Amino acid sequence: PKIFKPMNPSKYVGDVSNIIARSSWELKFLRWCDSNPSVKRYASEEIVIPYYSKADGKHRRYFVDFIVEMVDVNWKTQKLLIEIKPYEQTIQPQRGRKREQTFLNECYTWQVNQDKWEAASDFANRHGMKFIVMTEYELGLAKKRK
Repeated sequence: PKIFKPMNPSKYVGDVSNIIARSSWELKFLRWCDSNPSVKRYASEEIVIPYYSKADGKHRRYFVDFIVEMVDVNWKTQKLLIEIKPYEQTIQPQRGRKREQTFLNECYTWQVNQDKWEAASDFANRHGMKFIVMTEYELGLAKKRK
């Protein structure tokens, strides 16, 4: 994890001295939020959503990576809940030639993410927001293979 120091601290909602980027991808997204004039306000891990994990049968809490309030091309304000994840974690795992434990770990992670994202989508819909999962492709860090 790395501490992010914004150039425009007034846009950040929360403690500007403790903005944590848990990956280089999150750091890139924080820089984008900080410098993009369409982003009015943003926060990191400020929204907590309760969910039920089918993977382990427990009630848990999901800290969504970001909440962003921005103005779209029609000057309409939108609120977005954003999760940053590797593309591989957004698709159902395939066994292939993987070791059994690797495959089981991937299945567990995929199920946990599905449960979190279902709860986040429901939360967003109830609060007039949109939930988006961004991967290396949406962040412009990789080009999708055809």
